[in-house]
Amino acid sequence: MIERKPIWTKSFINISVSTFFIFTVFYALLTFVPLYVLEDLNGTVAEGGMATSVFLVSAIIMRLAAGMILDKFGNKEVLVFSVLMFTISTILYIFIGTFAALLLLRFFHGIWFSLVTTVAGAIAADIIPPERRGEGMGYYAIAMNLAVVAGPFIALTLQPLVSSRVIFIIFGAIMVIGFVCALLVQVQKIPKETAARRKLALSNFLETKSMPIASVGFLISFAYASIITFISVYADALGLLQTASFFFVVYAVAMLLVRPFTGRLFDAKGPDYVIIPSIIVFAIGLWTLSYTTSSWMLLLSGALIGLGYGTLLPSFQTLAIEAADKHRSGYATGTFFAFYDTGIAIGAVALGVMASALGYSKLYLTLAIFVLLIGVYYKWISARTAGSARS
Repeated sequence: MIERKPIWTKSFINISVSTFFIFTVFYALLTFVPLYVLEDLNGTVAEGGMATSVFLVSAIIMRLAAGMILDKFGNKEVLVFSVLMFTISTILYIFIGTFAALLLLRFFHGIWFSLVTTVAGAIAADIIPPERRGEGMGYYAIAMNLAVVAGPFIALTLQPLVSSRVIFIIFGAIMVIGFVCALLVQVQKIPKETAARRKLALSNFLETKSMPIASVGFLISFAYASIITFISVYADALGLLQTASFFFVVYAVAMLLVRPFTGRLFDAKGPDYVIIPSIIVFAIGLWTLSYTTSSWMLLLSGALIGLGYGTLLPSFQTLAIEAADKHRSGYATGTFFAFYDTGIAIGAVALGVMASALGYSKLYLTLAIFVLLIGVYYKWISARTAGSARS
């Protein structure tokens, strides 16, 4: 019997913990900055939204160059520098006093968030034994999923208790720990592409082999934008705002319960055995959300969405990385998240318009059908990719 190589090495643990702290600060700021704009800078709701949008814009732009930067400077070097700059950016919030300065910092911060999440995902994929990549990337994604709960919880718990400056100091301290963890990650040197190619080409920015599955990720993230953007507003309209605070807790618990099994199933049976059921469960979660009238229904939809969407993200990321050559894992990760971030950004705007026209209940029902159609698109992409590999 062949002994399986371990996933939980020191480097994998450290890259996962560092990623958890990065995303915790990201989601905490996503929750807290609009409140900071309103209460400390005397801004408007629109300006609070602008502070979020400018961060995402710079992150999406940087995704296009991330793979080339990793290829030129090396994964470990880029990891350490980008985490350091993300940490410094987090600390700089302490000294912000105007809305214009905040916008500049948010744009600057988004650059390093984009770069650090790209390189961290690439490093995690390289550390994990190839035969256990589905399982390992599933575990790695737990860091991001748990941060969805931890970040807003920390921000909203601290907000009524201490000043904004103290909150930003705490965020900075969290990132100092994340930086230390990044320093402890050991990265294997991967031979670079031998072709001396520096001319302007699409392959300098994106991994074309990963684009088909990344397009599926774009559509899924577009639908998921309705959850992270409007779930609190929808719950408030239903009179369930207090329950909404537990929505992502239930989401995370459900995701954690199935993650060990779905990762192993992905590696043993293939991606379709995980992705197709997860798409169906995600759609059922959106359908349940559209008919929600009580707390238990809201929490049930959170559990279903956690089971479905929470499994899809690492599965698609794994497929994007596996589609590329080993030395281009950074390009593959950057490509996947460029599509994913764009889906979130476009979805937050487009679905807001749809919600105004249809109402939130009909919006979620429409998205349930939309997600099922994404399943059909995924099967078409999968069959087409398999056919190209055989030819």
